[in-house]
Amino acid sequence: MVFSFFLIFTGAAVLATVALYTRQPLLIAYILLGVLIGPFGFSVVEDTQLLTDISEIGIIFLLFLLGLDMQLSNLMTTLKKSLLVGIVSCLAFAVTGFGVTRLLGFSVGEAIIIGLCLMFSSTIIGIKLLPTTVLHHRHSGELMVGILLIQDFIAILVLLAIESFGQETVNTWTLIKPLIMLPILILGTLAAVKYIILPLLTRFDRFHEYIFLLAIGWCLGVGEFAHVIGLSYEIGAFIAGVSLASSPISQYIALNLKPLRDFFLILFFFTLGAQLNLQVLSTVILPMAILTVLVLVGKPIVFHSLLLRLSETNHLAWDIGYRLGQISEFSLLVTFLAQSNGLLSEKAAVLVQSTAIATFAISSYIIVFNFQNPIAVSDRLRRD
Repeated sequence: MVFSFFLIFTGAAVLATVALYTRQPLLIAYILLGVLIGPFGFSVVEDTQLLTDISEIGIIFLLFLLGLDMQLSNLMTTLKKSLLVGIVSCLAFAVTGFGVTRLLGFSVGEAIIIGLCLMFSSTIIGIKLLPTTVLHHRHSGELMVGILLIQDFIAILVLLAIESFGQETVNTWTLIKPLIMLPILILGTLAAVKYIILPLLTRFDRFHEYIFLLAIGWCLGVGEFAHVIGLSYEIGAFIAGVSLASSPISQYIALNLKPLRDFFLILFFFTLGAQLNLQVLSTVILPMAILTVLVLVGKPIVFHSLLLRLSETNHLAWDIGYRLGQISEFSLLVTFLAQSNGLLSEKAAVLVQSTAIATFAISSYIIVFNFQNPIAVSDRLRRD
């Protein structure tokens, strides 16, 4: 593990330096490093499963920090506005993805799963490349967060459905359970914050180390509880953050957890590149190129059209559309679970993985060079 961390972070530092000198997005450096030294490259790091599990913590912290900046009243208003856009866009890409994949010669079952994978946009790309001022205080940031949250909840239902269909009998309760447990989780979390967490923070607010420890414990604790009751770690972490958003200490917590989040996200992008099977990739180059163009071109157009119908401005509609113009890390989870249950061949799985990497990379280029973001290569667009 120590040797793997040495290779990953030293290598990332070297490639990130090259990326900055050549004015490239840093995310590309992390993915490229994974491709180069991963099991399908030079095989310097051969077992990435443990790193994959660790890197998921970065996504959990990302959602927790996001929740810390969302007041509960603002969240409910945002979700109401985003509900139609989130559902209609998911349906549009599920149907389109299924049709295109069938034309490319994949089976009905594989086409359905690949279509489902195309529904979602990346929370990591969307939030990481959104300036903090936009994310916290502007309508566009709230709207995009709402769309991503709706997609995340749909992704949970998809994951549960695939897990259920992989068994001998389909369990209806498994699909209904998240709809019942979500309100219970929210109410339980708010009560725990009011009667336990906030009194502890008030009593020991002078001990910064304790605040840091309590925040991490709260985030991972609610995430684990959410997982146990049939939701996801990410949804639990987000709700944990929202429950603390009204606390005056929320911004202090957010500021101190950002370096920890970035540490794990570097691992996430490394493992994304390391898991790409280069040998199988050569057999899906054409389908991958077609799906990549479909996502990169189609998603901005679909989101732009839907947002205009909600009376949003033309500029805002294009801005959000391009920021959501990729597939999601949830798509990789769907692929892994479907392949584990025998519902997806390795060729189809590599197709989704390669499309995810391609859309992550190209979408990052589009955002970094054309829209305001924290890692822009030009001073005009760089906003932290």
